[in-house]
Amino acid sequence: MEDKTKLMSTKGLLQSQELYEYILETNVYPREPEPLKEIRDITANHPRCLMATAPDAGQMIAMLLELINAKKTIEIGVFTGYSLLLTALTIPDDGKITAIDLDRDAYEMGLPVIKKAGVEHKINFIQSPALPVLDKLLEDNDNKESFDFAFIDADKVNYKKYHERLLQLVKVGGIIVYDNTLWSGTVAMPEESVSESLKAVRHHTIEFNKFLAADTRIRLSQVPLGDGITICRRL
Repeated sequence: MEDKTKLMSTKGLLQSQELYEYILETNVYPREPEPLKEIRDITANHPRCLMATAPDAGQMIAMLLELINAKKTIEIGVFTGYSLLLTALTIPDDGKITAIDLDRDAYEMGLPVIKKAGVEHKINFIQSPALPVLDKLLEDNDNKESFDFAFIDADKVNYKKYHERLLQLVKVGGIIVYDNTLWSGTVAMPEESVSESLKAVRHHTIEFNKFLAADTRIRLSQVPLGDGITICRRL
C-alpha cells in the first residue's frame, strides 16, 4: 500500500520529490479529513490510480469552494470520488453536486466511504458522456448561471466544448477548475522528448491552455499543483 501511495504522489510537478513529499506531509495530509484518506487508500489499489485528484490540488479546491460559499456544483470526471467527496464535505448540507462519469464501477469503489461520511444525499451521479448531460441542463433556463463551481478532470479532447457550456451554466463570479493542464510537465517539453503515450493529450492540452489564455470572459490562474490545475473565474 505504501508503494502505491508513493506512486500517486509522483503526480507532483516539483523537481524535488523530497520537497513535494514535505508539502504533503507538512501541510496537506495533517489537514486531510479521514474519509479522504480512506478514498486515497482505496484508489491506490486501482490500476489507474494516477488519475485521482492530487491531494495538494484538492486542498486548494476546498479553499476555493469555501471562499465563494459554493452550494451548487458540477463535476465532470469522478473516478473513485476523491474530489467529489472533498466537495461534498465542504459545501453546506443542502448543497448539491451534479457528478458525471462513464465509469460507475470506479465511482462505486469510493461510494461506501461517501455513504459512511453521510454526504451521499448531496450527490447526483449520472453515468453518461458529459456533453449530452450539459446540453440537457442547458435546455432548462433555470440551470443557466445557477452553478457556483465546476471541476473538470475528464477527456482533454473535449475541454473546449465543456468550457463553452460551463460558461453558460456557471454564474458570474463562479469558479471553473480544470485538472491536468500541465500534463506531467510535457507542455513545456520538445515534442521529441515526450513519450508516445503522452503526445496526443499533450497537443490538446497545449491548445486548450492557449485558448483559455485568450478568453476574455474569464480571469485565470494556472497553478502547478498536482498535474497542474487552471482556475477560471467567470467575469
